[in-house]
Amino acid sequence: MPPALWTVWALGAIVSLPTEGAPDLPSLSCDPAGICDGRSRSFQSIPSGLMATVKSLDLSNNEITYIRDSDLHRCVHLRALMLMSNGIDTIDEDSFSSLGSLEHLDLSNNHLSHLSAAWFRPLSSLKFLNLLENPYRTLGETSLFSHLPHLRILKVGSLYAFANIRRMDFAGVRSLEELEIDGSNLQSYEPRGLGSIPNVSRLVLHLRQPTLLLKLFPDLLSSVECLELRETDLEDFRFSGLSVTEPNPRITRFIFRSVKITDESCNEILKLLAYVPELLDLEFDDCTLNGVGDFEVPDRDLSQDLGKVETLTIRRLHIPKFYLFYDLSTIYSLSERVKRVTVENSKVFLVPCSFSQHLKSLEYLDLSENLMVEEYLKNSACEKAWPSLQTLILRQNHLTSLEKTGETLLTLKNLTDLDISKNTFHAMPDTCQWPERLRRLNLSSTRIHSLTYCIPQTLEILDVSNNNLNVFSLTLPRLKELYISRNMLKTLPGASLLPMLLVMKISRNSINTFSKEQLESFQKVTALEAGGNNFICSCDFLSLTQEQPALTRVLPDWPESYLCDSPSHVRGQQVQDARLSVSECHRAAVVSGVCCALLLLTLLAVVLCRHFHGLWYLKMTWAWLQAKRKPRKAACRDVCYDAFVSYSEHDSYWVENLLVQELENSDPPFRLCLHKRDFVPGKWIIDNIIDCIEKSRKTVFVLSQNFVKSEWCKYELDFSHFRLFDENNDAAILVLLEPIEKKAIPQRFCKLRKIMNTRTYLEWPTEEAEHAGFWGNLRAAIKS
Repeated sequence: MPPALWTVWALGAIVSLPTEGAPDLPSLSCDPAGICDGRSRSFQSIPSGLMATVKSLDLSNNEITYIRDSDLHRCVHLRALMLMSNGIDTIDEDSFSSLGSLEHLDLSNNHLSHLSAAWFRPLSSLKFLNLLENPYRTLGETSLFSHLPHLRILKVGSLYAFANIRRMDFAGVRSLEELEIDGSNLQSYEPRGLGSIPNVSRLVLHLRQPTLLLKLFPDLLSSVECLELRETDLEDFRFSGLSVTEPNPRITRFIFRSVKITDESCNEILKLLAYVPELLDLEFDDCTLNGVGDFEVPDRDLSQDLGKVETLTIRRLHIPKFYLFYDLSTIYSLSERVKRVTVENSKVFLVPCSFSQHLKSLEYLDLSENLMVEEYLKNSACEKAWPSLQTLILRQNHLTSLEKTGETLLTLKNLTDLDISKNTFHAMPDTCQWPERLRRLNLSSTRIHSLTYCIPQTLEILDVSNNNLNVFSLTLPRLKELYISRNMLKTLPGASLLPMLLVMKISRNSINTFSKEQLESFQKVTALEAGGNNFICSCDFLSLTQEQPALTRVLPDWPESYLCDSPSHVRGQQVQDARLSVSECHRAAVVSGVCCALLLLTLLAVVLCRHFHGLWYLKMTWAWLQAKRKPRKAACRDVCYDAFVSYSEHDSYWVENLLVQELENSDPPFRLCLHKRDFVPGKWIIDNIIDCIEKSRKTVFVLSQNFVKSEWCKYELDFSHFRLFDENNDAAILVLLEPIEKKAIPQRFCKLRKIMNTRTYLEWPTEEAEHAGFWGNLRAAIKS
């Protein structure tokens, strides 16, 4: 490349650096307790800066390939280290030297091709070690686990690489609760390779091919209590005998998980199990039987050797030709002492009557998730079938009639516990027949919508959860436990219906509340689970639940499951935390207070109206409205009087004998309007006052103490006040018949008071010589 192009490329790279930015570095999330989470964060090495405060470190699902001796040297208090699903292929010998407190170490699913005892020597407190799914072929050059005295759970091996188990591999291991060995590719086994472990509570052994099973088995008999065989193809297994030297076999439980067998290999397995005389529990999970049940009849000695088996469990057994399956008559002799049988999700549609009759010791039978119907159940529960049976589970089959189911099971005289949940019954008949000793009945998830006296009165435990019930009105005098969650009940059942009730679970219904009286009526109840309902958090309900701590001890799901649905402002809050206002809790007191306040306000308004002449304002408003209906100012032809005289009846002598005589007899004469003489008879007095004032050019007020006290004078003065205010003229003439203070005129007549303050008013003189001047001034005022 020419130098000029190199220069351009370098400048471009430098310029592009700030815009691109550096990628975010992964980081740990640690809480105050020292629990650090670094899962799936693309770590390529163990993070630096780890301190002694770290107690748990999870770095699973990252890209770590190398653990250096300095990565964890400060984590002296680390108790759990999870490094699974990385790409670790190298670990320094001193990487774990400071982890003396480590109890849990998971290195599974990495790339460790060899194991070193130096890694584990400092881990004196280790209890859990998982080394599964690494590509090592052997467990190191020396014993890896001899320095782990507290080791309880150990998992080793891999699907493809692990090939050899040597005698020294488990040397020094004293006791294990669980040992899991993935020997899917196991090629060789040295005798005593597993026999060196004195005690293993549970051994999980992955063996793809059964060729080494007979070599391993003698070493397991004396040390293992529970043996689980996984993912083994036993279709071609043939038993050729065992060389057993240990006199005391310890295996009591044998589990076959994801194993393939045939009719022939099943016979061979029975021969193998004959060497396990203490076997009590036999289990087949997710197995495949390529056969039709054509088992060979075992000899008498073999039947005796297997006679101690009490529990047989079969789950998800796949039988490709299940419709051709035999009646199992060949193994009747092996089943007579079995007490517990579980055959779950295995397409069972019939248990032959003869087989049921041979299960004489059977106490527990679980046929869940199969194809049982009433017709075939009748054949299975025939006369003398299952004579000792106490518990029968028929959950999630194809039963549809409660009446037929009950009648079918009448042959089971000792049946006390029946589970027929997850069948589809819908309707419930009015009456049914059941085994007389039935004490527990499970009808959950059966889509029933009502309960009748088909329910036996002998029950002590009833489960009707997850149905469509909206009421419970059934009397069950012996019932001690009622499970009725996930229905549509709106209230608690009546206590009188269930006098012996001890436990009730009624969560997730439609219950809004319950009262103190309801709860106290259940005198014997020790546990009431009522959470998950839509509670109305009323004041009474909150008071009941918050102020009675003894009540909450009866509610096992308190307080987490008790949430308010209303009022809206507390919706979603826990009942124990909800608070309502005083107005919500004391409505009667609030209403009473509001009414008292309104009464006081009313009284105050009356007092204020009286003090500030509110009634006068109302009357004036009415007068103003009346006046508005009339022309604003009378036309000239409508003016009939020179003056309207407003006076008190007590001053009528002065008005009639002096004022009228003087003015109407003068030259020229004045026309005066007096209420006694000129008001229209039969017309409303207020209208007379208004009309006369409007038809007069002036209004003469004869003021005196009697005038101020006169009600009708006040009306005349009121309207005059309105006219003065509304028309802004000088129509009023004030005549003081006797001395009167200005404050005697009500303050509401501000216009008239202003006139008295700013203009001259006429006073009736006491001296007779001054009367002529008074009349002259009054005439002049009327003419103006």
